[in-house]
Amino acid sequence: MGPPASSARPETEKLDPVLHALGFEYVELSPEKVIGRFRVTETCCQPFGVLHGGVSALVAESLASGGAHMASGFQRVAGINLCINHLRPARLGDHVVAEARPTHLGKAIQVWDVELWIESPSSASVKRRTLISTSRVTLACNLPAPEHMKKAAADALKKYSKL
Repeated sequence: MGPPASSARPETEKLDPVLHALGFEYVELSPEKVIGRFRVTETCCQPFGVLHGGVSALVAESLASGGAHMASGFQRVAGINLCINHLRPARLGDHVVAEARPTHLGKAIQVWDVELWIESPSSASVKRRTLISTSRVTLACNLPAPEHMKKAAADALKKYSKL
């Protein structure tokens, strides 16, 4: 399911070069939901062969920020709080799916909940998923953006999102 870093979809590189470097790919982008996936590789593991908690936090804030940016009408947003609970380890080779959904969409503040799951390959039409982390991301919205940055940030998301 999750691609190795070398085959992640090219739009991910344009939207988030750091996530792209980890092999992450976006599956769905909208103001109501952001979904992506990746395979746990050596690049994103701690020395014990499990997903580094910082990678989980990076994924959570990145997905929430992208969703908040779209939900605010492509205005600048910034994370102001991230709370993450690591529930189970994801091991080298596991396929991880991340889902972000808003719980509060205000003009000045948005709150997004993000869950990371290990998705086990299955021959059945329903895949087995194991929750590995939950996060809550709070973002300040409608912040002023430098003129030279306004168009570039919004254009990349608009190109790949469903609005």
